[in-house]
Amino acid sequence: MSYTFSSLSPADFEDLVRDLIGRELAVRFEAFCAGPDGGIDGRHAPTNSPELYVLQAKHFVGSTFPQLKSAMNRERASIDKLNPSRYLLATSRRLTPPNKTTLSKIVGASLISEQDIFGPDDLNALLRKYPEIEKSHIKLWLSSAAVLESVLRSSTHAYAAITRSDIEKKVRVYAHNASFKESAEKLEQQHVLIISGPPGVGKTTLAEMLSYAYNSEGWKLVPMRNLEDGFNAILDTGKQLFYFDDFLGKVALDKRALAHTDSDLARLINRIRESPNARFVLTTRAYIFEEARSVSEHLADQCLDVSKYILDVETYTRSIRARILYNHLVVADTPKKLVKALITSEKIPMIVDHRNYNPRVVEWMTDRLRVRDVSPEEYAGDFLAALENPRDLWNTAFRTHIDDKCRHLLFALFFCSEHGVQMDDLRVVYDSLHRVLSVHYGLAHDPKDFEEALWILEGGFIKIGNRRVSYINPSLRDYLTEYLDDMVLLCKFASSARKINWAQSLWNFGSRKNPPPPVLEQFAAAFLQIAQEFDKLPVWKQIRIRSSTITKRTTDTANADRIALLLNWWYHTEDQRFADSALKVMDKPVDGFDASLDAKALVRLLIELPDPDYGKAFPYEDKLIGQIETCLIDLLQSINTDDLNTISNAVQSAESVISTSVAEGIECAVIEQVDEIMDNIAYEESEFTLRDYISFLQECAPCYGIPNPILDAAVSAIQDRIYEIEYEDPTFQPPDFRSLTSESEEFDDEAIKNLFAPLLSD
Repeated sequence: MSYTFSSLSPADFEDLVRDLIGRELAVRFEAFCAGPDGGIDGRHAPTNSPELYVLQAKHFVGSTFPQLKSAMNRERASIDKLNPSRYLLATSRRLTPPNKTTLSKIVGASLISEQDIFGPDDLNALLRKYPEIEKSHIKLWLSSAAVLESVLRSSTHAYAAITRSDIEKKVRVYAHNASFKESAEKLEQQHVLIISGPPGVGKTTLAEMLSYAYNSEGWKLVPMRNLEDGFNAILDTGKQLFYFDDFLGKVALDKRALAHTDSDLARLINRIRESPNARFVLTTRAYIFEEARSVSEHLADQCLDVSKYILDVETYTRSIRARILYNHLVVADTPKKLVKALITSEKIPMIVDHRNYNPRVVEWMTDRLRVRDVSPEEYAGDFLAALENPRDLWNTAFRTHIDDKCRHLLFALFFCSEHGVQMDDLRVVYDSLHRVLSVHYGLAHDPKDFEEALWILEGGFIKIGNRRVSYINPSLRDYLTEYLDDMVLLCKFASSARKINWAQSLWNFGSRKNPPPPVLEQFAAAFLQIAQEFDKLPVWKQIRIRSSTITKRTTDTANADRIALLLNWWYHTEDQRFADSALKVMDKPVDGFDASLDAKALVRLLIELPDPDYGKAFPYEDKLIGQIETCLIDLLQSINTDDLNTISNAVQSAESVISTSVAEGIECAVIEQVDEIMDNIAYEESEFTLRDYISFLQECAPCYGIPNPILDAAVSAIQDRIYEIEYEDPTFQPPDFRSLTSESEEFDDEAIKNLFAPLLSD
């Protein structure tokens, strides 16, 4: 692979050059950043020896040769003053033989040979000679065209509206540190890694760098929005890296949702952990993860044996903190006048050492769009103020820089998916919310407000790609979480709801802190208008992915979950209209019930209806239970093994409330599934699926009268098939990131000054 080195900052380029030329000469170069110390980028001066090797790195990619020549003419005085026994020059500027001759004359007698001038072709040759150095400089190869295109072509990345420039920028601002190597080793040991830590510390960045690194080694990257994405994507025939960002939620733990999914999460984790072909990287905020472990027996189970890497700012050395700031100033195209003002203020050490140092704040305060109105005289002070009070970053901008129509759009977006929302769906909820709030507060509003709000907010508050809208930074969601902690305001929101999933998100948010019963009753009652539309709003939406191919995706909440939500609102209000709506959905579910979406939720309803959490008997309880039982029995005919196993376990734990007809329906489904498994064994290529067959047979079959000889024969046949697959698929070598090293030398104020000094002359 040949590199232009354009993805490297000047400091990154110096690091690479020191490592490469030091390895070639079998010497160790001390690190010196360009600056007032004489421009030494590397020095080798053995003890008790008159020898002095000086290495100079000139990162001039994209510049002209006259510019490089001019820079070297300015260096001549420093070279003569140092009087090294050997001077070496490395540059990213392409060189011809005459170019090297010209440079050698400028350098003078300290240049032993023109071979001591290394152009990009020479450096690439050294990288091929020393591949372990290439591996240790991850920003070099993660930003290669092949890796970027590979990540970009991951079809499942479309939900994040990711672009090549997004990936490239993330790689360029990343400051390699010990957390990469340590987390990579944990991931290889356990196959599953949960990265936790406080907001803004870089959990997502670390997870993405790991994901991209595996992707560069031939692993398919599978980003996940939910557990179904993971279960549906497992193939077992190739190497896969699953990535689930903020898998427990970005701002708060939804305990009810967790109670319904934690067993599935544990099953997916175990499934991936046992495979040599799969890895799983998850991120979550530390406080949410600990709360989840306290309420979930599955996540707290020591047998789950999940590796956890706690990423904190304390993980970053002083040099890494400085490099993060340096990289952002270079890559974010921060206005030059602000960069120079920041450096000359001599307050960079105060920023780097600040007790609230946070990469997210650094990202905010170096973005040219956000700081374009800051004066050079105020920039350093504003930077420190942002670290002192991170919440103020959004407070001023949100309250004073945008108008009501823009704030209303940010409110509407808050209760959409955390991963963003299609623009058409956002418009539906925005138009209604904006109208309700404008009428209530006496504000003017216009049909074009949606388009104007998008135009104003893009780049500063939101990002738009592939007609998908999302917050530009997770910290905005953090800010709005506190701002929206107002039940009076949330009740107004509820009355505007036009999509069920938006209403459900709003309800979960408002009820999460268990407000007083009268307040919760008023909040639930505010959803009455949307509740009466539950039997009309579609579950599925047809989309065209090619000119001749039409598929469908879920566009709103599944029918069984709609019924559960309506029952929840009825329990809090006892309003008959909520009960009537629940019965309508059960009678005539829009788009019908679906085995994969509804079966497990219907079982939960069967279990919870006779003994609700709120101690009230639902007026249509018997009728609703009868309809659910009939529907569930029908769905059991097309249910998959995983869901059938879950349902079977749930039913067995609640035998007293499950009717004979449902129990018999599950028994028939299990027996049919056993027959189907026996028919499919010889053709199944997935080792994981075969292992799931064994688990299913061992857990379910004995409970439904399957004779032991039949069960043993089936398990034995499956094990034989697994052996055949393992024999056909030889073990491959996992990625080796052991050569990645981290910087450990001392980094004083002078080193910080020298790191940033080159930016003064840009």
